[in-house]
Amino acid sequence: MTGGRVWKFGSDVDTDVIIPGRFLADWNKEPEKMGQYCFYGIDPQFNTKVQTGDIIVAGDNFGCGSSRQAAPVAIKSAGIRYLIASSFARIFYRNAINIGLPVLECPVLVEEVNEGERLAVELDKGEITNLDTGKVYRFEPLNEMVQQILDSGGLALYVQKRLKSVLNSSF
Repeated sequence: MTGGRVWKFGSDVDTDVIIPGRFLADWNKEPEKMGQYCFYGIDPQFNTKVQTGDIIVAGDNFGCGSSRQAAPVAIKSAGIRYLIASSFARIFYRNAINIGLPVLECPVLVEEVNEGERLAVELDKGEITNLDTGKVYRFEPLNEMVQQILDSGGLALYVQKRLKSVLNSSF
């Protein structure tokens, strides 16, 4: 079981801090480059420290503020594999799912985990293991539809897959 390193944030982390507005001009043309600006408002060097597969752990209301779709895109393109928080702003939660970025609510883990520790997530089991302490945390497993969207890589790819399936079965 491999794990991602934890980057810990507090509560009410808003989308303006996740991806400042001055970097949004062409975000939808080259979304894969948005990771270089991820959390620039908190730590301009974040993108040089984070590694693919790392995990963000945060407090309440993560992703509040504007409905900036570029915020979860920046996080995903920075290499973050999972977002775990006590709670998420609703539109941020949906935007993250739509791009294939798993967002999990696990308040007990948020209280107990430390930055730098390594976590392994098993979505299908609803479990997160702290690889440094051995403690296992449980979260409400994602519903089947959300899991299918994530497995497809996001909503657009899920819809393409479903349409292809429907069209192929019609003939």
